[in-house]
Formats: sequence, C-alpha cells, structure tokens
Amino acid sequence: MVQITPNLWFDDNAEQAAQFYVAIFPGSRITNIARYTAAGPGPEGQAVTVDFELDGQPFTGINGGPMFTFSEAVSFALPCADQAESDRYWEALLADGGQPSQCGWLKDKFGLSWQVYPRALGDYTADPDPERAARATAAMLQMSRIDLAAVAAAADGLPQEHS
Repeated sequence: MVQITPNLWFDDNAEQAAQFYVAIFPGSRITNIARYTAAGPGPEGQAVTVDFELDGQPFTGINGGPMFTFSEAVSFALPCADQAESDRYWEALLADGGQPSQCGWLKDKFGLSWQVYPRALGDYTADPDPERAARATAAMLQMSRIDLAAVAAAADGLPQEHS
C-alpha cells in the first residue's frame, strides 16, 4: 500500500518545527535531514528538508521560502483520549506564540492549524437526539479550548461554565 506523507512548506525553520513537534508527541522522531551544500541555493548547512514521524505518521518539512504560508484550509485533527490529554496537547501546541481559535482549533507558532479535542466530543455533537446534539454543538461553538464537561452539561440541558 502507498503511504501518504504530508509535506509542510516552511520559510526557513522546518528543522525547528520538526524539533518542536517531536518534543510534543510521544513516540516521535526526526528520521532524516538533508542540508544545503556549498552549491546552494540556500545557506550551506541549513536544512532543505526534514523528515520526521509523529507517532508513526511520516511528515516532511521543506524550507521553501516565504512565498507560501499555512492556512486553516488544511489542519490536523487531534482527537484525544480524554480532557487531560486534550488540554496537554492544546497547551503544548500553543506554546511560544501559538494562537487559539474557536471550537478546539488553534494555530501553532509556525502557523499550522490543529483541531484539538477529546474524542468523546463527537458523542455529544452527533447525539442521536437532535436536541441534545444541538445543545452540545451550541456550547462547543462558544468555546476556544474544548471543555468536555461543559459540552456534556449543555447536552443534558444543565447550566454550563467553560474556559
């Protein structure tokens, strides 16, 4: 079977990005770095491409220059086992200049978009009872970081407090 490897275009910091990501995700590693030589076109010794794995999923970062940037049109979904795991990834990906958005979305310090949420969120927003699903979805739409307890309370029609 063919394996799909996302290629991420960075200006000049693909190596720093790979180091950032492998430090966040357990079981991750940088597998190869190809560097510019004296022949160029980039500065000798700077990474051209950085191959890395995040929990077994391969990625390649390329230092391609400033002409392309990330947008929310492509994001990585990160369904987490529970609230604690979701909170840990949320904080780690926001470190050093990331920006929170809405409904569990954030941009990390490199501008890459992530959707970080407890996996059970879908149990509430896709509840077979349309009223429960609507209440859960309405609560989620008010959140930046997903607060699963508040979503559950909303689904049950209880007053909610969320962060």
